[in-house]
Amino acid sequence: MQGCRAAGVTPRVVRTTAPGHAAEIARAESDGAPILVLGGDGTVMEVVGALVGRGVPVGILPGGTGNQLARHLRIPLHVGRAARALANARPVSLDLGRLTDGRYFSLAAGLGVDAAMIAGASAESKRRFGVGAYVWSAARALLGARLFPVRIVADGKVFEREAALAMIANVGAVMDGRFSLGPGVSPTDGWLDLCVLTPRGIDDALTLAARMAAGRFAEDPRMLFVRAKSIRVEAPEGIGAEADGELLVAPILDATVVPQGASFLSVH
Repeated sequence: MQGCRAAGVTPRVVRTTAPGHAAEIARAESDGAPILVLGGDGTVMEVVGALVGRGVPVGILPGGTGNQLARHLRIPLHVGRAARALANARPVSLDLGRLTDGRYFSLAAGLGVDAAMIAGASAESKRRFGVGAYVWSAARALLGARLFPVRIVADGKVFEREAALAMIANVGAVMDGRFSLGPGVSPTDGWLDLCVLTPRGIDDALTLAARMAAGRFAEDPRMLFVRAKSIRVEAPEGIGAEADGELLVAPILDATVVPQGASFLSVH
């Protein structure tokens, strides 16, 4: 906590001991003062989920591998620099997605390639290569992608397609803005955005990946984008699912937007 002290802040430190403990701590400590979380996206969202609707700002001290939430909020990835930056940060309200099991996500939830990317990055590779482990895992997942049927209900409208990736996005881009998730996606507009990719072969997969990286979303039968308040995506058993980098059990995503559901400290 040297970075906090250097910034003139002396926090009371509480350590987690098991999954779910961070949420318990957040609920007990939520007196309105900002809560700083040292951890990865999963730990941060555990705290955020416990504070929905309370207006308590959450500051992120990046301690995970991907740290996508910290990157989105422009928080330095070095813990000491992050602490100093957060001392002068301002709270911003962002939308959340809420799954039917009560889990919240801030970035995105998806089926297919993105879940395979998360599952394919071992703990050892993350320790050795950091975020590079996800890059390598993503490349393998993309090149080995297989199509599967999905049934989508977005604000009552039904879509049935094949997909290698079906994602419900709340932010427009990840990886420091290098990979776009859809046209006009914003975490402050009160909507969720569905992105479905249907590549038929490796050439298609590489082409669509390049278009997503470049943010080119011209009409294409291999891409589907839908904006809605409520989105349900169903896939066959065995298809992986994730939310903000945390693997899920069931191949179903059923999400509703929670407008301005979370308050984060941002250095934008």
